[in-house]
Amino acid sequence: MAIVSFLISLAGATMLLLFAVRMVRTGIERSYGASFQRVLTGQRSLTQASLVGLVLAIVLQSSAAVALLTSGFAASGMLSFPTGLAIVLGGDLGSALIIQILSFKLDWLVPMLLAVGGYMFVKVEARKARQLGRILMGVAFILISLRFLREAMDPIRDSAFLPAVAGYLARDYVTAFLVGGALAFVMHSSVAAILMCVTLVQIDAIPFAAGLSLVLGANFGSAFIPVWLSRGMDLAARRIPFANLILRGTWAVVTLFAANLALRSGALGDPQGGQMLVYTHLAFNASLLVLALPLCKPLQKTMERLLPDPLVVEPEVATGRPTSVLDLTNIGPPTQALASLKRELLRMSGLVEAMFRPVLDLYQSGDKAQIRAVQALDGEVNDCLSGIRSFVAAIPPEEFGKANAKAARDMVEYAIRLETAGDVVAKRLAVLAGRMRKKDANFSDEGWMELTRLHESILANLCLASNVLISDDLESARLLSLEKTELKRAERDSRKRHLKRLQGGSSDSFETSDIHLETLRALREFNSHIAAVAYPILYLNGQLLETRLIEDMPRDQVET
Repeated sequence: MAIVSFLISLAGATMLLLFAVRMVRTGIERSYGASFQRVLTGQRSLTQASLVGLVLAIVLQSSAAVALLTSGFAASGMLSFPTGLAIVLGGDLGSALIIQILSFKLDWLVPMLLAVGGYMFVKVEARKARQLGRILMGVAFILISLRFLREAMDPIRDSAFLPAVAGYLARDYVTAFLVGGALAFVMHSSVAAILMCVTLVQIDAIPFAAGLSLVLGANFGSAFIPVWLSRGMDLAARRIPFANLILRGTWAVVTLFAANLALRSGALGDPQGGQMLVYTHLAFNASLLVLALPLCKPLQKTMERLLPDPLVVEPEVATGRPTSVLDLTNIGPPTQALASLKRELLRMSGLVEAMFRPVLDLYQSGDKAQIRAVQALDGEVNDCLSGIRSFVAAIPPEEFGKANAKAARDMVEYAIRLETAGDVVAKRLAVLAGRMRKKDANFSDEGWMELTRLHESILANLCLASNVLISDDLESARLLSLEKTELKRAERDSRKRHLKRLQGGSSDSFETSDIHLETLRALREFNSHIAAVAYPILYLNGQLLETRLIEDMPRDQVET
């Protein structure tokens, strides 16, 4: 029974640790996720890129999350292979620093973190304050889970089972290495896996030698996580995780044999304790970064040979942008028809995103050809709306039923919103970009930064809106609605700051005042149209108010 109780306690502590790590990462992504693109893609040197990766890994509590973000930007062409690999290598060192921070005795912080974080998350309405509360509670849960993990070992620490396993792992360091790799991959978190190993060494449940092999294996296994998660991406995205796996795996195997040989010969003395294991983990990742950073550029050609781009033998069969999936001659049953409508809406949303993404580049370049190309996409968006209208009009109402017909109408409403959002880009933002270059003016540094942040937030909302469209998830719909409110607040704050700059006599602000204010209004309107996909879900679940007006007013106020 002691073994069964131990396994249950261990599973509970492990699940709480995984949940807490994810809770911290989710809170940070929801608060500052829109700024990651600018941070990741704005680096000029490999050293800067590695520092960015280090900081992001600490912030996100996950080197795998940094690797996936980097892969995504590499796939879209925003990030080169050497820069992306440098970011990932820096993220590995940042993940090691998280272990150092969390390995300190911080149990005294738990009540304060729970009290402050819980109050902010439950009682405060501001979105960023709520997400900060989520982050603080997540950190508290990490510390609690580590305490649970230590307590779970107490019943079997003096039994014959644990010493036998620990002794075997200390003797067979290859098996310990493989166990550590499997543990990190199964848990999908190197932070959680290595924290568990460090805790086991701290409480003398396993010897240092076994813990070292487990940690090196966890480093190797953690490199498999982004490789696995990016398996469906383009080859340009997959090359970076594979390169990291090769570098990390090679160095982990070399270190494994060298360290165990040194331990058995007595060259390293008799290292003991969890803190020494943390130092070893830090040294491993720091040395990997120093050795591998100069290899980032030379490794690009090697990875392109290992993962070559597929050759198109017959150019005529190469596909361009997806075409319409709607077929008026084959509407099909309700579930098939609604699925076709969703696919067409996703295509339409992709076209709108393709129009919106380069808007700020147009403000800087003012290239007429680029502006015309963006405006030409508006015709395709209009065609999507026409096709959706015709498809829904051809649906036989007697076969669909009220619920399905209502869902189809909601999709038409969102298609109208998307078409209007496309008009905002083509007829307002693109025109403003042309005016900007015609005047040969520039925004103030503060004003440009404000517009950049709004643009990043809207791009993140576009992605979230597509997820809501696919999943019909209530929590995501609520988040999208909250993001809309947050963007309105950011637009209002930017307008106020702009007026203050005008009062302060800023010449750049004065020259571009009209364009700046019109751009703010257009961005806010564009985002409102995108967020409309959440309304039917919120209304269906009773999460949407009919009006913001006070229903009952005092009679004397009405009469006056």
